[in-house]
Amino acid sequence: MKNIILQILKESVYVKNKSISNNIDKIIQGASLFSKCFCSGHKLLIFGNGGSAADAQHLAAEFVNRFQIERQPLAAIALTTDTSIITSIGNDYHFNDIFAKQISALGNTGDIVLAISTSGNSENIIKAVCAAKKKKIFTMGMTGQGGRLLKCADLTLTVESDSVPRIQETHITMGHILCELVDQTLFVNKSVS
Repeated sequence: MKNIILQILKESVYVKNKSISNNIDKIIQGASLFSKCFCSGHKLLIFGNGGSAADAQHLAAEFVNRFQIERQPLAAIALTTDTSIITSIGNDYHFNDIFAKQISALGNTGDIVLAISTSGNSENIIKAVCAAKKKKIFTMGMTGQGGRLLKCADLTLTVESDSVPRIQETHITMGHILCELVDQTLFVNKSVS
C-alpha cells in the first residue's frame, strides 16, 4: 500500500511540474486576461462535466468569496450549479446544450469563458465554446492532451498525461495559480488599471 501511495504522489508531482512548466506563459496570459476582465466589471463563466464541474464550482467560489487574502468579491459563475436550468435544457433540448444556452443567456462581450474538460472532446463543452465565440467572448480551456478544445478555444492549458486523476489534480493546481496571480495583480501589486 505504501508503494502505491508513493507512486501516485510521484506521478502527480511529475505531471504537475511538467505541465505547469510547459504552460507557464499561457498561465500568466490567462491571469492577466482574468484580471482585466474583473477590473472592467465583466465576469468569468466556468463549466465542465463530472470532476471538472466540481473544479468549476471550486474556482468560482475562490473568486467570489476569496482565495488567500481579504479582498472584494470577483464576478465568477459556475454554470454547473443550477439544476433547474441544466435539467430543463437537457430535457427540452439536449444535454449537449446545457452550457451553450447558459452562455447565450448570460455571456457578454468582455466576459471570459473557462471550459474544463479532461478529454477536450466533450460535445457540450465544445458547443459552449462555439456559442461564446459567436458572442465574441474570449474562451480559455483546460484539458488533458488537447482534443477538440485545443483547436477551438482562444487559449488552452494542457496537461501532459492520459490519466484522468492526474489531469484533474493538475487542473485544480493551475486554477489555484490563476487565483493567486489575479489576487497579486489586482490587490497586492495593483498592476492592472
